[in-house]
Amino acid sequence: MSKIVVLTGAGMSAESGIRTFRDSNGLWEEYDVMEVASIDGWHKNPELILRFYNERRKQMFDCQPNKGHLLLAGLEKSFDVQIVTQNVDNLHERAGSTHVLHLHGELTKARSSMYPSLVYNIGDKEIKIGDKCEKGSQLRPYIVWFGEEVPAMEQAVPIVESADILCVIGTSLNVYPAAGLLHYARPGCPVFLIDPNPPHDLPRRVHVIAKGAGEGVEEFIIKVMSEK
Repeated sequence: MSKIVVLTGAGMSAESGIRTFRDSNGLWEEYDVMEVASIDGWHKNPELILRFYNERRKQMFDCQPNKGHLLLAGLEKSFDVQIVTQNVDNLHERAGSTHVLHLHGELTKARSSMYPSLVYNIGDKEIKIGDKCEKGSQLRPYIVWFGEEVPAMEQAVPIVESADILCVIGTSLNVYPAAGLLHYARPGCPVFLIDPNPPHDLPRRVHVIAKGAGEGVEEFIIKVMSEK
């Protein structure tokens, strides 16, 4: 069975109503990103960060997987599908995808602020000041912030190297880590980019589908099924 690796970013979940940072009316217009998405921000004002991510978690559970999420989940019937996502929502999992690697963490989990290996499933629950791990340190969102390493990259690289087909959805190939992962695709591996506003200076090997996530994934599936 051929292996399709899908790299997804904020544009994947935008059609579900998940607010992004970069888009117009995005979260960056309301918040200084370094206050709510950096390790320095956590040390400076943990109450603000906990409130911010509690709001994001609540919003996530008010949203539903979109057509693109559902189509990717259904693609597992015909291909070995592995999703590597920059998103911290659980919409891929709720759509039915069974192999999802989160590069930047997950809203449905908390971790110890002192012991990174202590990670807890919290579902839709809030994290509050005073919530602690079994070793006594404050719990924080299980999110990779600016100023922190991205440990899941070590898992992502061999996944991309093993791809027979690579598809990038909702994240620019000029923005890392997706741009960096692209270089690990084997020579000859077809690369698709689904983006309604694709960058102009793309490598020649990239096949562009200039549509949003839902319509774009539908067109991508028609292409790969016809060549199967």
